[in-house]
Amino acid sequence: MPEDRFDTNGSARTMKAVVTIGNGSYDKLVFRDVPVPEPGVGQVLLKVLAAGVNNTEINTRLGWYSSSVTDGTESAATVQEGAADQKSDGGWNEATPFPFIQGTDCCGMVEAVGGGVDASGLKGRRVLVRACMRPNGYDTMDNVWMASDFDGAFAQFVKVPAGEVFPVDCGWTDAELATVPCAYGTAENMLHRAQVGAGDHVLVAGASGGVGSATVQLAKRRGAAVTAIAGRAKMEAVKGLGADRVLDRNEDPVAALGVEAVDVAVDNVAGAAFPKMLKVLKRGGRYVSSGAIAGPMVTLDMRDMYLKDITLIGCTAWDEPVFQNLVSYIERGEIRPLLAKTFPLDRIAEAQQEFMKKEHIGNFVLIPPG
Repeated sequence: MPEDRFDTNGSARTMKAVVTIGNGSYDKLVFRDVPVPEPGVGQVLLKVLAAGVNNTEINTRLGWYSSSVTDGTESAATVQEGAADQKSDGGWNEATPFPFIQGTDCCGMVEAVGGGVDASGLKGRRVLVRACMRPNGYDTMDNVWMASDFDGAFAQFVKVPAGEVFPVDCGWTDAELATVPCAYGTAENMLHRAQVGAGDHVLVAGASGGVGSATVQLAKRRGAAVTAIAGRAKMEAVKGLGADRVLDRNEDPVAALGVEAVDVAVDNVAGAAFPKMLKVLKRGGRYVSSGAIAGPMVTLDMRDMYLKDITLIGCTAWDEPVFQNLVSYIERGEIRPLLAKTFPLDRIAEAQQEFMKKEHIGNFVLIPPG
């Protein structure tokens, strides 16, 4: 155990953490002292080196996953300061376990191990945490997420199952590694599930965001041709990620590409633009999504789906090869990090406010105090 975690009486010291105390606005993010967690059997304790910022933490704080919410994240974020509209179904699975520590993306250093864990290959290693965990194995879609179902990485220390940490040997900084787990894991899972390969033409909506920009890189890595959709100010940056063509998000993709033009549509935007995604898909095409930042309620013309033999693929639970693949891509230099900006952990509200402006490319990362 780290010696500085205990006082002279052997009592556990405290650590700095951001505790989310309920559904609501930024006032629900409280930076305070909490006990350092103790790793149990089969667990490891990590010193958090860097923690990424994602839509999912904001959505969970807002209670956006509740069936009562019908607007996009931006509209939901207009929750007034101090509002206490608690949503029993606002989390990923059951009710969100408030108060708790968010932080889905973790780059950390293994500090200590619990019972039954071999420390020889882990102690002192820099690791990434697989945020999406399949506690009942890969024969079922049951899944739990760090920072949605239990405490996450917006703290100086976090405990996680030993089987969910992956040592990474590369020259990336801690902050660069912290951009990977949620965004790249989600993107790789969608491409894996949609069986994207060489020769496919992939359309990526919201291509300048964390998941979208990761999808562009990862689809190109698989040998696909990529058409991306982004705001005008970000089109050149997205082109620089490897996209073969970039459409202004205000363009009509059907007019720009034609009907039956792409094999796969990767769409985490949804909202009013959803019907166009099906129009541009070829017969037998695949539509895949793991989010709906522009709004979860969409108009589906069933004829576009069944007459063209389109497969609709929902993705939340990560498949078994996904995270191991990502680590190998990093170590072989096949992808690059997209770090937009770093913030000290205690400036999380500022980071999330800037994140919601959507003026950046890639990911924001929080750095806990040393």
